[in-house]
Amino acid sequence: MPISFPNKPGIVAYLTAGDPDLATTRDIALAAIDNGADVIELGVPFSDPLADGPVIQRASERAVARGIRLADVLELAKEIRAARPDAGLVIFSYLNPVVRMGMEKFCAAAAEAGADGVLLTDMIVEEAGEYLESMRAHQLSPIFLAAPTSTDVRLKAIGESSQGFVYAISRVGITGTQDQIAGDAAELVTRLRQFTKLPIAVGFGISNAEHVQTVGEFADAAIIGSAIVSLIERTPPEAAAAAVGSFIAGLRA
Repeated sequence: MPISFPNKPGIVAYLTAGDPDLATTRDIALAAIDNGADVIELGVPFSDPLADGPVIQRASERAVARGIRLADVLELAKEIRAARPDAGLVIFSYLNPVVRMGMEKFCAAAAEAGADGVLLTDMIVEEAGEYLESMRAHQLSPIFLAAPTSTDVRLKAIGESSQGFVYAISRVGITGTQDQIAGDAAELVTRLRQFTKLPIAVGFGISNAEHVQTVGEFADAAIIGSAIVSLIERTPPEAAAAAVGSFIAGLRA
């Protein structure tokens, strides 16, 4: 199923799978979808999440300590897909767990689980030949990160290789909430529009309804990660799904 954003701006909700546990992540994902999230990014816990700030690092550490692995995340994706057939579903991972599983095996498993696309944070477009071939073979959308520091040559390659949407990083640095959206984000989206007709989603630092509204003025969707993961961290597990559902609904208000 193609990834789409019927409500503008779209909302992409990132979750670290298995934090606090897989069953709760499933409930949180369904609550997010039911309250207005267009796409769920299911984050694969990783021992060295270098692109992530302290909030997502801690979530990843907790999930890794619980023994959550890529195979568990794919099984969780299958459950979410069965429960919400029309939602967008993206597997979000660092490259290492995928290499360990095997690129072809991973893509086959992701497709079988019902994922629409995959975002590998440290997969660069210049070295993505085998990855893109496997993704195409299994009708999965490869999603790449575009940064404010990316050259136009690189943005063109990202635009040509991406499917689903392009993930525009709002600023240089790691993930984490911030007070306002960097001016770099709008400029980056304008540059990307030269090279792709795909929706462009902006992430890194988006944490409230005002940010979502601001992003909606120049991009197609807003990606919310650290704000959701932080909310989960400070909420009892039995209340986490309701808390995240209310938070997503508030972003739409």
